[in-house]
Amino acid sequence: MNKVVTFGEILMRVTPLGNKKLRQSNQLEYYFGGTEANVAISLSQFGNKTKYVTAVSDDFIGRAVKSYLRQLEVGTSNIISLNHPLGIYFLEVGAVMRSSTISYNRAHSAFCHIEPSMVDWEAILEDCNWFHWTGITPALTENAYQTLKEGLKLARQKGIPVSADPAYRKDLWNYGRDAKDVLKELIEYSDIFIGGPNEINELLGTTYSYSNEDFTDASKLLINTFPNIKKIADKTRKSLNANWHKIISRMWNGKELLETRELEITHIVDRIGTGDAYAAGLIHGLLHFDDLKAMEFANASCAVKHTIEGDANLVTEKEILHIIEGNTSGRIIR
Repeated sequence: MNKVVTFGEILMRVTPLGNKKLRQSNQLEYYFGGTEANVAISLSQFGNKTKYVTAVSDDFIGRAVKSYLRQLEVGTSNIISLNHPLGIYFLEVGAVMRSSTISYNRAHSAFCHIEPSMVDWEAILEDCNWFHWTGITPALTENAYQTLKEGLKLARQKGIPVSADPAYRKDLWNYGRDAKDVLKELIEYSDIFIGGPNEINELLGTTYSYSNEDFTDASKLLINTFPNIKKIADKTRKSLNANWHKIISRMWNGKELLETRELEITHIVDRIGTGDAYAAGLIHGLLHFDDLKAMEFANASCAVKHTIEGDANLVTEKEILHIIEGNTSGRIIR
């Protein structure tokens, strides 16, 4: 069985019921989520063994996080409990032309107090055959960045494949490090790059467009700059409004451009976590299938997450393969 490790912060998501704005409602619902946690959960649903490394509050909320993850078959033995609160984010869900909006409360969270000495990467990476990280983690604190770097360096020494989702969020980088310098350094330890022209432009200061030609040229430049990168995967999204999107996925694998068919999501239930579902689908696909089928699996995983409430994608490999086979009518399966 594959064993995938992810490292990052898990948060509590709080949102008014339905499409209400916060000032309209005195009823809230919550979910637990965070990009690396979402990836681990999705991979577990696909049948992989996962280990999630994070820090949570040492209270009933932190215990609820661990219970939630264990119920979804995510390994929690490397979760650290600290005497600091769990991070929170507030979400107002948009509709039609009104965008969803998010506000974070995570500056003093338990994860922001993690230190490299707290994480035993040697034990965590034993028998591991994939490590996934995102640019959100090194953006939070110096210690989070240093902890991640230690894990990536060891993964490289052990020959463990590493996927990188740079996920550049400029508002997070407030502790003195230059985002581009840090991301470039960490990408040196990575094999798979999840991103397209926009992410490459942010990283290299280029001005590529979203066309397939520019995606190919940008990918070639990225590989030339970081020879360790073997494949670049990207999804493109056409938004007709907040509830109706179309997505296509593509990959430059060092030899050719691959592209999936378009999937149309006409009634979005939950937009949060769709990129994480894509990353998990890609990782699972690359571990089990050829490049084109891996892209199809990632695209279908992303698409179906739009139909799942909460941050994580709670579907099985069988359900994704059903969609890949062209079964998109939503008819009842008996």
